Amino acid sequence: MRTPIKLTAIALSMVMALQAAAIAYAKDSSSKKPARSDAAAEEKKAEPKKVRLAHISIEGAMPESPGQMSLFGDLGVDLRKQVARIDKAAGDKNIAGIILEIKPSAIGWGKLNELREAVARAQSAGKKVYGVAEMAMAPQYLLAVACDEVVMPESGMILIPGLHGEFAYYKDMLAKLGLEADIMHVGEAKGAGEPYTRDSMSEGVKKNMTALIDDLYDQMITTIAKDREMKVDEAKAAIDQGLLTAIAAKELGLVDRLVYPDVFRAQLKEEYAADKLVYVVNYGKKKVDTDFSGPMGMMKLFQSILGASRGGRGAKGPKVALVYAVGPIMSGKSQSDPFAGEVMGSDTIVKALQEAAADEAVKAIVLRINSPGGSALASDMIWRATQAIDKPIVASMGDVAGSGGYYIAMGADKIMAEPGTITGSIGVVGGKIAMGGLYDKIGMNTETISRGANSGIFSATEKFSDSEKKVFEKFLKDIYLQFTSKAAEGRGMELEELEKHAGGQVYTGRVAKRLGLVDELGSLKDALNLAKQLAGIDADEKAQLKVLPKPENPFEAIFKADLDAEREAHVMAALSGVAPELKTVFSHAAHLHRTLLQEPALLMMPYTVQIK
Repeated sequence: MRTPIKLTAIALSMVMALQAAAIAYAKDSSSKKPARSDAAAEEKKAEPKKVRLAHISIEGAMPESPGQMSLFGDLGVDLRKQVARIDKAAGDKNIAGIILEIKPSAIGWGKLNELREAVARAQSAGKKVYGVAEMAMAPQYLLAVACDEVVMPESGMILIPGLHGEFAYYKDMLAKLGLEADIMHVGEAKGAGEPYTRDSMSEGVKKNMTALIDDLYDQMITTIAKDREMKVDEAKAAIDQGLLTAIAAKELGLVDRLVYPDVFRAQLKEEYAADKLVYVVNYGKKKVDTDFSGPMGMMKLFQSILGASRGGRGAKGPKVALVYAVGPIMSGKSQSDPFAGEVMGSDTIVKALQEAAADEAVKAIVLRINSPGGSALASDMIWRATQAIDKPIVASMGDVAGSGGYYIAMGADKIMAEPGTITGSIGVVGGKIAMGGLYDKIGMNTETISRGANSGIFSATEKFSDSEKKVFEKFLKDIYLQFTSKAAEGRGMELEELEKHAGGQVYTGRVAKRLGLVDELGSLKDALNLAKQLAGIDADEKAQLKVLPKPENPFEAIFKADLDAEREAHVMAALSGVAPELKTVFSHAAHLHRTLLQEPALLMMPYTVQIK
């Protein structure tokens, strides 16, 4: 019995000794801590201060698209990616501010709001944003004034003489060629066919276009006044001067800082008290490995070409599908047209919507629309696809969502537009161009054999007969009734109330909200957040984005290309170089003529609206 007692006493003595040693070590350590802490502070203080500023360039077309692939992967910079870069910089703790270099770019009124809201989010996150430009027209300047400072060199220019809309008419030109347009419309302001049938603007269209430009002008004046802390009359007076050097603009309060880039950088270094100031050039832009040397170079090249490394699979959690509906609307598959640009095919968009609906992880869908409309049939097929989906759908409107572009939106649970979106244009137009006069001029004769009172309704040589015109007018009115009835149902209005806002009338998003044609004003990011809310996804929960339709593989595009398309592309390139203004005219004419040949009824915007 004595041995266990002896062992226990020894163990207890060892424990007590270890405790004493630990206490002594702790005291020794605590007494030394301040010295180590002071040394660390001294060392940290001695480190040079390095300040990073995100440098993001706003330039080019910035298309609304599901992403563009090149032969070397995903290199396209579209609007969504530009906004994402600004948002990334806003949340990056290593970035102290943002240099937004604003170059000549295709910023429409919808895109402008997207970029301005991204700037506002960065400012709310505590990041100072500098809008740097050498020359700015209205859209570029309206983006610059959203920033904390507008910075220009002394030789810079601001060109904002107001808003100017020009509308071209081709009736007399067509007559000289022996061509005569025979086009009918439903709706007093539905003027898509007027350029081909008149030599001046009708009263209904003129009244509507005037109201549209008035509202855009008011938005421009009030935005400048608010951002520059000026009176509205002062902003208007500045714009009425039209063309301003940067020096004159600064005197008027339109510019904050006149400085050349190298001096500006030196000033920022001093203002941020930085030992080293770094511009993170092309911040947030995806880097692509283009080193194809070595034994694995060929394999890496083909992986890039085929998009094999795009990734994104296997992500868990809820998803929101973003379906891009871009370009004039036609039946069939989407395509890139050298004359009309991106063309929206109903088959492609319906398939994308169905894919989003079939994906169990997708809880809501955002239909992003940038379209002047097109085929009535194709528009209705896309609308029907939205009705067959039992998931929340939010329609988000970009620069333009008119006529057929509005049609495909009106079945959504919620419609969101930018303040400057051009939308509405609820009406129908259709007809043909009679080529008999041209045939006579070139010595070409035609003979016909027909049966049926209205068998010549699609004749390429003659205008509509009285009987054919009566049949065609009824046909268009029936389609108009479908359009207005579905719009009224979608907006929860009586048909009579909806028709007051129809008739082809075009509105800004701001006015459309006031009339009840859209639900809310906001950006694509706002639409995505609203879709999450409708799907019951917590605001703080991150949702994966599924972008559709999937971009076409460049190899497929190469092998699908034909010689006619190549020749058209060369023509358009030549027009762009010699007379850029003709490109828009030819694009609009080419699409209208192509759809008139294929489909009898169109839901098209009145004119291709370009406000400068």
